Amino acid sequence: MEYAIIVAGGKGLRMGGDLPKQFLPIGGKPVLMRTLEAFYAYSPAVRIVLVLPRDQQAYWQALCRSHGFTLPHEVAEGGETRFHSVQNGLRLVEVPGLVAVHDGVRPFVSQEVIARCFRLAAEKRAVVPAVAVVETLRHIEGQGSRTVNRDAYKLVQTPQVFDAALLKEAYTQPYTTAFTDDASVVEAMGVPVYLTEGNRENIKITTPFDLKVAEALAGTSCSI
Repeated sequence: MEYAIIVAGGKGLRMGGDLPKQFLPIGGKPVLMRTLEAFYAYSPAVRIVLVLPRDQQAYWQALCRSHGFTLPHEVAEGGETRFHSVQNGLRLVEVPGLVAVHDGVRPFVSQEVIARCFRLAAEKRAVVPAVAVVETLRHIEGQGSRTVNRDAYKLVQTPQVFDAALLKEAYTQPYTTAFTDDASVVEAMGVPVYLTEGNRENIKITTPFDLKVAEALAGTSCSI
């Protein structure tokens, strides 16, 4: 069984508005609906678990009614942090299986990347998509800085896909601020994480500029 936990707990503060970023429209359709559609397009058999704060769930249901959005999914309650939100979503995941964890505000992940991550996770147990750094990087050292080799770094994306039993075990660990994504939680148990190529269009929409880029991507990409 394949699962996709879609984590959507953002408050939209960097957008400068009151509407959480996952509900903002792109081409007339909320970001979050596009994200769920990406996974359904990959496979209608994937079980989608949407993690939302309790105070946003009624609004989401109203959006689904107004847009006629009937794509099958379950809803879990968001937690205090992303770690706790994923933890809650994992309660709806059964083993054996594979589980992807994906940011709700990454609606342009390609079906190819999703498929490859699931396929590799069946063998590697822990797979993360990443893309190359294309700009020069400098490391801050006191009052100065120095250029570092950008080839030694990758920009991490989601979905991060894992053996379900492994990820459920990893999320029994006590929370620490070092857990910045799911891969870091798994690595804390000494389990290696395998990198695979992501797709550069798979942006995380967090700022007004990102929203403008998303509108352009939605206008040029095929509708799902």
